[in-house]
Amino acid sequence: MLSVKVETENQQTHTRVSAERLADLVHRIGARGDNFLVVQRIPDIPGTFIQVWHEAGGGYELEHRTGTATSHVRTVIDTPARVLALMTRWAREEPGWDVGTGWESAGIPEPEPVPELADEVRKQLEPRVRELLRGGYGTVQTLTETAEDYLVKDGVRPVSRAQARELVERLWLERVEEQRGWADVTDADRLERTFARLDWGGITARENFTCCRSCGMSEIGAAGREDARGFVFFHGQGTESAAAGHGLALYYGGFHDSPERTAAVGREVAAALGEAGLTVEWDGSPDKAIRLTGLDWRKRLVG
Repeated sequence: MLSVKVETENQQTHTRVSAERLADLVHRIGARGDNFLVVQRIPDIPGTFIQVWHEAGGGYELEHRTGTATSHVRTVIDTPARVLALMTRWAREEPGWDVGTGWESAGIPEPEPVPELADEVRKQLEPRVRELLRGGYGTVQTLTETAEDYLVKDGVRPVSRAQARELVERLWLERVEEQRGWADVTDADRLERTFARLDWGGITARENFTCCRSCGMSEIGAAGREDARGFVFFHGQGTESAAAGHGLALYYGGFHDSPERTAAVGREVAAALGEAGLTVEWDGSPDKAIRLTGLDWRKRLVG
């Protein structure tokens, strides 16, 4: 698998694709409304990407960037096979991935300098962004939106979009550097993989789902397959609890809402979590949430 995220013009997102799947996407583009792909690394490195535009009958306009606007370059490629080769080598971070390719500047102007945040604003905003980064589910875009709105009061906006973006990108890159030193498998990885297995096996399993238990319970029925026999989720407040070291509550049940069905789903979920090496606290009661304790919450950023 390639450690990249691919976004398409028709608003599809493909995460950690195989080289074969990337080939399918490159060969597919060209029709109206489906002309381009944007490929970012996982975790996202702000300002670093490779992208391609193609219109049926024409060449492939390939661009890539490594940070500043002056690094944004372009070229035109004749065949999808050549585009795919370059994108795949870029995704694998192969040295000399673009040898033999002639690039020219894309002519992107440098943005205007961003005014520094006032110290009192930064001291309030930075801890909140760090909390959300520890949670691990935000993207640079969503965190920027949150940072811009966080201190709004009576219609006064002390943080501009550009200031919010600059702060988020700096803290994001710090977090990316931190996670390079993490173990190969973290508790958050174990939970993610367990939820994926449960979901595949017919129990709708969703991470960081809605803001609270009430909203989650009302929306989980529409979140998975129609033939799912049950569900399990944790909400955004639970994510913050786990990131702060206070454990994680999981809510579960059967869609027919009988105590017997709820308890049966709970037993299946608890067993799967235990097999994954997570510490489970649950007394078997369908009225009690399943709790994960002792979590070392290190959720990898994706972006």
